[in-house]
Amino acid sequence: MSQNEELAAWRLFHCNWVMLVLMAVAFVAGMALTGFSIAPASALKPVVIISAYIGYTLYKKRYAQNGDPRVAFILGSTGQLLLIPVLMTPLTYIAAATDLPMQDAALNALDRALGLDWMAYFNFVYDRHALMFVTVLAYSMIGWPVFGVPIALCWTGRNRRMQEFTLAFGIALVATTIISTLVPAMGTYELFNYTPDPKIFTPGAYLEQLRDLPLVRNGALRTIDFDTLTGIVTFPSFHAAAAVLYLWALWPVRWLGPIALMLNIAMLLATPICGGHYFVDVIAGIAIAMAAIVSARRIAEWLIQPAKSSAAFVPEVAIPAE
Repeated sequence: MSQNEELAAWRLFHCNWVMLVLMAVAFVAGMALTGFSIAPASALKPVVIISAYIGYTLYKKRYAQNGDPRVAFILGSTGQLLLIPVLMTPLTYIAAATDLPMQDAALNALDRALGLDWMAYFNFVYDRHALMFVTVLAYSMIGWPVFGVPIALCWTGRNRRMQEFTLAFGIALVATTIISTLVPAMGTYELFNYTPDPKIFTPGAYLEQLRDLPLVRNGALRTIDFDTLTGIVTFPSFHAAAAVLYLWALWPVRWLGPIALMLNIAMLLATPICGGHYFVDVIAGIAIAMAAIVSARRIAEWLIQPAKSSAAFVPEVAIPAE
């Protein structure tokens, strides 16, 4: 990685902290406006883990001599990616407290208008137990790339793309939270009044949403407990957005690109069933991810212009011909 690219990557890394600070401000303001509070003991674990990542990154960058910048980028980027959902997941609860009218019927009507039948799709997968097993496994993969993407990108010298990915990840989650506030929904299992046989399949993530969302909307739940926190977003699907973001991030890594393609397509296909999502939730999530990627790249290009300008004044060293 050239000195110019490393400088640009660090500039983006620092700017991503601005995004995280704004998320934290929104979190605190949201709690103040809606009466939410935090269960202190539940916040200890994420705070300690993230602080360790960030602290070691600062040490490697500022104090360690002859340190490998790849290690600092990997740890720092992982810390940022861990912190984004820590701040944004409780914000989905705060957003849901607005208690706007549910839109399940409208979302299902959009599916029907597109010729998409959720129950037919569910039955096709549900009746094939091996396919059902793969579907559940694919849906659960949303967490591992938070650790895998920084290692794959930073170890191969793609530090700028790593920072663009972090920015796009944050933008997509913010957009998802805002839109879910305006278009709240309980999801397909509630609309169709259907419960799968637990011996075959249990939509665990969906049941957690079904547990928390009504309590948030009626005011009974006003404590943020990080040990039991789950995303309570139906439209748009962040699982779908994450699948596109992960694929975009890993595609340039030659040996990982085809693997990322297969795994993230599998996660997209699993999202309607395991998450109780309408098909339009998935379509909207894909659109948000694409918009977030474009936005992040444009913001990144604007932010690193000073780094490019600074590099332009560095004189080139002439190498005498042999």
